[in-house]
Amino acid sequence: MAPDGLTRAVRQRLGLGRLLPLGRAADGAWLAEQAADSVLRRAAGELPGVALGALRIGLADPETVEAPAVPPPPGALPPGPLRIDADFAATADEPLPLTAEGLREVLWEVASGRLGLVITEVDLRVTDLLDAGPGGAARDSAAAAAPPEEGEAGPQAGPLAGIASAAAAAPGVGRLTSTLGAPVHVADGHVRVELATAAGHRPLEVARAVREAVAQAQGGGVTVTVVVTGVD
Repeated sequence: MAPDGLTRAVRQRLGLGRLLPLGRAADGAWLAEQAADSVLRRAAGELPGVALGALRIGLADPETVEAPAVPPPPGALPPGPLRIDADFAATADEPLPLTAEGLREVLWEVASGRLGLVITEVDLRVTDLLDAGPGGAARDSAAAAAPPEEGEAGPQAGPLAGIASAAAAAPGVGRLTSTLGAPVHVADGHVRVELATAAGHRPLEVARAVREAVAQAQGGGVTVTVVVTGVD
């Protein structure tokens, strides 16, 4: 790989953030932290008088993790309950405890219900007060992180073409991606598929559908890991 291509690949991989366990260990799926971040920020941005700052998602308790049911992608967190830590700024239009509780409910519901992450804790910290009035929160929200670059997933050749076609045709798949490498990686009876979900589809359900579609396409006898790098 040329130096500029290698630099771009490293930047793309780092831009994903942590690979978070999606669902339970048996679901065999991971979601890029940055993809979750973008969805959570959009939801928080709909709350009046609130500007979300730094946000981090990690294991709630490293002592309670489970053994992965399938080979995890490189650098992935092990399956286990997750914790959201976030900073936010808010206007004084409402008591800060009420504002924090409303933000906590939104982050919890979106992460758990819309994405499929197993969240057990949401810890918030107020870092600033915003000017009251229209646009106060929106200006501060402009610092939200931009989605990471995604690698272009070129056509797969040979036996990988059938796997790629089966994965791409599963319900809710927007496109196959190649941030970690090839969109389909096969080694020692194990398949790893990397993708972005289409709008309106829950990533956890999409990952389950892809795993089933790929396993059927291979006639069984393989393990399948799904990595969701983007949520449209």
